[in-house]
Amino acid sequence: MINIRRLLAAGAVALVAAGSALSPAAAAPARPSYKFNLLAKAKPDECFVAVGEAYPAGPPCKTGKPKVNQAYVWGLTQVGKTIWFGTGANVHCLVSGATLDYVVPTANDNWTCEYGQSQSRAADAAIPDYLGDMRAPEVWTYDTATGRKVNKSAEIRAKSPDDATRLAHTIGLRAAGTMGNVVLLGGPALENTLNMFAFDATTQKYLGSINFPDYGNIRTFLVADGALYLGVGIGRNGSAGGAVWRWNGDTTRPFDFTTVASLPVQAADLTVYDGRIAATSWPAEQPTTQQMLAGLWISPPLADGQPGLNDEDKAGWKQVWNARQYEPDRVISATYGGGGIAAFDGYVYWGTMHVPMKSSTVHATVYPPATDQAAKDQAVKTQRAISIWRAKDLGLPTQKIELVYGEKTLPAWDPATSTWSDKSTNFTPLYGKSGFGYLFNNYTWRMTVVDNKLFVGTMDWSYLVKDLLAGAAPQAPVNRRAKKALADPDNWHTPLIDPSKFGGDLYMFTDSNTPAQPVNVRGLGNYLNYGIRNMIPNGKGGLYIGMANPMNLRTNQTDNKPEGGYELLEMNKR
Repeated sequence: MINIRRLLAAGAVALVAAGSALSPAAAAPARPSYKFNLLAKAKPDECFVAVGEAYPAGPPCKTGKPKVNQAYVWGLTQVGKTIWFGTGANVHCLVSGATLDYVVPTANDNWTCEYGQSQSRAADAAIPDYLGDMRAPEVWTYDTATGRKVNKSAEIRAKSPDDATRLAHTIGLRAAGTMGNVVLLGGPALENTLNMFAFDATTQKYLGSINFPDYGNIRTFLVADGALYLGVGIGRNGSAGGAVWRWNGDTTRPFDFTTVASLPVQAADLTVYDGRIAATSWPAEQPTTQQMLAGLWISPPLADGQPGLNDEDKAGWKQVWNARQYEPDRVISATYGGGGIAAFDGYVYWGTMHVPMKSSTVHATVYPPATDQAAKDQAVKTQRAISIWRAKDLGLPTQKIELVYGEKTLPAWDPATSTWSDKSTNFTPLYGKSGFGYLFNNYTWRMTVVDNKLFVGTMDWSYLVKDLLAGAAPQAPVNRRAKKALADPDNWHTPLIDPSKFGGDLYMFTDSNTPAQPVNVRGLGNYLNYGIRNMIPNGKGGLYIGMANPMNLRTNQTDNKPEGGYELLEMNKR
């Protein structure tokens, strides 16, 4: 039985000690060319005393401290002057429970995860312990002309008991899209199902909801050649396969879809490239073939047969790249996910995703370490920062795939000799090392083209590593370097985890012949924003950006430090 707490703590210490050797830090941004304005921010919605204790009335909180549960702008779309977004609450707790099977309650100065001791779990027997920190997501509109924000969630609950239950049992609204005067927001729900909610785009009235019992996840909506598509997964977190759907509905039948791709993996992010849809994917739970690994898929041509993709096309998709073509360790390759994707300057660009410590926990399950030192070595050598890729002529004999940021070699485990060694990835990066040169860039969360530039948003989990180190500190002996990493981020001078890089990163490619430039590597103004979850063009050469910030106990507005909870930002040129 793997001791997850011990593995996480040991791994955090080892990663910090070895981090500078694995990936040198990326260059600091030049003089900023863009400014970021805060449009909307999550507010505290509970009062927290201690793990497992009842939540006092408030806020305002006469007892306990304010807690902000809504953590992610998880789904984001725009209709005219109105931005629609759906949220996710305490998502870092949900990922830890559902993906790492780690359900030991914890609380620190930044966040708490109560898991099975949560009062929400106690009040609803349908919520499993590993999702005990889930709260009903919220649907919001933001008027870009007036700055007015409206929470539409009460309209869902007021429609009917079924609608209220669906909202309460939705883990988060992971995707949002619009077409034909309908706004759709969907997300994974309890019992490995999928819930979706619809609104009239003009009147903004709530239309209704539906549960799809045969599907368990949703990733991205895409408009291509006048049709709306979305990627979905089957089973828990999409681990049992997936599909791409085409929307055929209207305001009277908002949930009318046709399956236009049947895949052995869940479809993640989508883009249009060279007259086809290109999709990144996440792996199956136990991949037995390379088609079940994270990869890149392309559709039949949109112009073939009937306009757009239809039922006739669902068996015609082809995988043109997968993680095993790069990753030399078989076990680690099965933990890769496919991330953001966009067509830019004649290429399709995409990146990888790496759930923190997932590769370590899976590897330790398959090859249990025999000693503490072996566990530390395993934790370091199994970690991967994001790799960035591009390709052209997909599916043709002239197909060309290039590694933009990544590694020439990676550590791989040899079970025959029980040793690690560096193995070739079969690629040479064009511009630099994994993670844009920073080990803790673990998600390529979104790619968006605007103003003839490609913007790439990441998740950077270095701020979470600081709290993992705190979990290691009480265990003697404590690594001297780990102690340094526990210092206050506002007072560090020579830290091993660089506080100037806390927070998700935004990078920009100006063309296909030039390395990416860092736009901002500190959470776009709030280092507690550990990731850039969503980006859509704002019509002015800039972006609307949805941030991920799960620091649910960072709510003190008087300490001159940033607060937790999601943020909706607008980026414009200076």
